[in-house]
Amino acid sequence: MKAEVRAKLIERVKAIAGLTDDERGDLLELLRTQKTYGLVWEDKPEDVEERLRDELPVLIEDESKRLTDGGDDAPNHILIEGDNLEALTALTYTHAGKIDVIYIDPPYNTGNKDFIYNDSYVDSEDTYRHSKWLSFMSKRLRIAKKLLSDRGVIFISIDDNEQANLKLLCDEVFREFDFLATIPWRKRTAKSDVPHGLSQDYEWVLCYCKSGFRAAIHKETRKYYETPDFPNRPWRIHDLTKQTSAIERPLSYFTIINPKTGDEYPASYNRTWAITKDTFEYYYSQDRIVFPGDYDFLRISRPMLRYWQEDDRKKAGGMFGFVSASSYLPEEVGMTQDGTKDITDIFGTKEFGFPKAVKLLKYIIKIATPLPFGIKVLDFFAGSGTTMHAVMQLNAEDGGHRQCILVTNNENGICENVTYERNKRVINGYTKPNGEAVEGLHGNNLRYYRTDFVGRSRSPQNLRKLVRLATDMLCIKEDLYAEQQTFAGQEVVKQAFRYFEKGDKRMLIIYREEAVPLLVPLIEQFELPQGERIKVYVFSPSEDPWAGDFEDVQDKVELCALPMAILNAYKRVLPKRKEQNIYVDPDMVSGQAEETAPSDSLFPEMEGGER
Repeated sequence: MKAEVRAKLIERVKAIAGLTDDERGDLLELLRTQKTYGLVWEDKPEDVEERLRDELPVLIEDESKRLTDGGDDAPNHILIEGDNLEALTALTYTHAGKIDVIYIDPPYNTGNKDFIYNDSYVDSEDTYRHSKWLSFMSKRLRIAKKLLSDRGVIFISIDDNEQANLKLLCDEVFREFDFLATIPWRKRTAKSDVPHGLSQDYEWVLCYCKSGFRAAIHKETRKYYETPDFPNRPWRIHDLTKQTSAIERPLSYFTIINPKTGDEYPASYNRTWAITKDTFEYYYSQDRIVFPGDYDFLRISRPMLRYWQEDDRKKAGGMFGFVSASSYLPEEVGMTQDGTKDITDIFGTKEFGFPKAVKLLKYIIKIATPLPFGIKVLDFFAGSGTTMHAVMQLNAEDGGHRQCILVTNNENGICENVTYERNKRVINGYTKPNGEAVEGLHGNNLRYYRTDFVGRSRSPQNLRKLVRLATDMLCIKEDLYAEQQTFAGQEVVKQAFRYFEKGDKRMLIIYREEAVPLLVPLIEQFELPQGERIKVYVFSPSEDPWAGDFEDVQDKVELCALPMAILNAYKRVLPKRKEQNIYVDPDMVSGQAEETAPSDSLFPEMEGGER
């Protein structure tokens, strides 16, 4: 359609009488979004999408499935049971911009009962077979993009049924410019009894990076040095600090000590180190830290990071950090039969069809992330849980601290009986069918969550319920689970507030705004190390986290108003509601009363509930 014709039609639609605002809006959207090039399909609504028009998802932990014997310093891996569209929506609040690697193995839409849409299998004769699959994938990939970090990479396994469509879809979602490779993976040896004698032995792994990743990897006009201590290895230096506060990066707010001289270099509160202590030790062991005084020709006042010219050249061509990887997977990554063996070794029987091999996932994660520390890996088509198994095995091999998040539904009990049970056995240890004992990967924690829901209308009751049910999500967001029973000497009253603390991380959740003036004096007397703060999540009917009430302790707290922080994250991905939101009267919200009982507590009006 020509541009001038479209413009005239738009004006005519605007002038048509008898249309509702929604009807007029839908017609205008169709005219304005018509593509001149690209993938076009008929959007097919999902039941889960319709549910999200009326309800907001939250994540609630099943504490009976909690495995935390790995200790306080072990990575906390997360398994979410629920539809992945619901779970991804919740993760936009807890993990937006924080995921470094996404790997997914979605349904291939073969027509052989491998793809369920609205509780029904999509067969090969379905007229809208491809449209349903593209609608399904598009909604999830668009949210997944929001979760990727600036250096994030996504890998998607697919076969010939939808590979061409998926490539065009990803070109639109992630931009064609950010396409890295279509990697062939050999899934089996050639079969002889196939039609036309052509055995389809390969699948594909599509790989895209976060927008802007390429530009950040390699910049020209770099100055390299050649020194006698590293002959034939030119190197350059790079700033080792980051424009972030100690609150944003608490693990990077520490003092670097030169092991040779004992000189100390503390981080600035408003400009932390770009690395953690673990990463510093790793870099130092690799001769990658340059201190003031190491070289007379360098005029530096703080430690810097050394980059080798050879690594820069690899990165300029390969995009995978310190590893130069081929777009052809080596035979060592295994085939489907290796994934099946992984499963049968753990369960004794084949509990899951066509699983990917642990070796394949280990290879993908390693080429995508140059360092083993602080890496977050997400798989929202978790299946049997191979991705988490691979992450834990990599951590055991190189001493890394990667964290994995899995999402899957519980259709036919797969989440509880396969995904969870598999990784539980990997952590605790298991015995193979041949009697061989496999030692557990004990240095890992696993937490199991289910999706729950709160009404989407902004009634006072729903707002308060959302804040109360969001506690588990806040623990996930802060990676802080160590709940304390007292705060500044005051016993916690769970209807009013809860407090979490581990190391230099502290989180105070205030459910009742009436508790604010009572808690501020406790915060004032709370002793904190220089520059550290308490993250305070507080219920508020607006964007204001009662900042005026916290004015006397503003140097000790970082405030966040709930539930608006959650709602603001969700509104970017949730489907539009069919009706308008209910107006919230702040006085009405703050006046909501709960059961009370006499008490000598500092918070007598908060008593009567769970402590």
